[in-house]
Amino acid sequence: MIFGSSVEGRPLTVTRRGDLDGVRVLVIGCIHGNEADGMAIVEQLTRIDPPEGVDLWLVPTINPDGTAAGIRHNASGVDLNRNFPVNWAPLAEPGDWQYGGPAAASEPEAAATVALGELVQPSLVLWYHQDLYRISPSRGLSGQVRERYAELTGLPLIEVTGGTYTGTASQWSRTVTTDGGVGFTIELGPTLTEDEVARHAQAVVTVAAELLSG
Repeated sequence: MIFGSSVEGRPLTVTRRGDLDGVRVLVIGCIHGNEADGMAIVEQLTRIDPPEGVDLWLVPTINPDGTAAGIRHNASGVDLNRNFPVNWAPLAEPGDWQYGGPAAASEPEAAATVALGELVQPSLVLWYHQDLYRISPSRGLSGQVRERYAELTGLPLIEVTGGTYTGTASQWSRTVTTDGGVGFTIELGPTLTEDEVARHAQAVVTVAAELLSG
């Protein structure tokens, strides 16, 4: 299904798989165009049969222009991970690696993703990035999901630092989840083997089935 388009007119697509009455899981393989290995995990998820009780919504990339060009930003030079309408603030200038755009959700890719999230109202939202190789720890159910995902994939639980985190996708995604829902970032390493792709895909459905579907 096409849910929007990029600055350059490329389609934004989502594939739905699994139990239509199950816990809804929204997975985004790529937001920074030069951090695209998560797309392989999304592709793997389109091939497996999710367990009963899991409803997958799978988005390969919300930045197809950046993916095509191999660059971090979208075609307007905006860091989409600083353009979402929760905790957005003016950040940097055009040309800066964190430029947040002229306004919250000013970019068609961010606006379309917001509309998709409001439609799906997922219980779990996962965002793939590279290449810090970690997951930030948390508390409560979110902490449990992160810990279990880390255990299944071998990623360490270490705080993600080094940027200014206004208008990030993960902050926004926690506002559209159902009550008690979870949204967080997974930082992959610089490369991803086929075995690691399979491990991450299995982790997605395992944490959804174990911690969210009951």
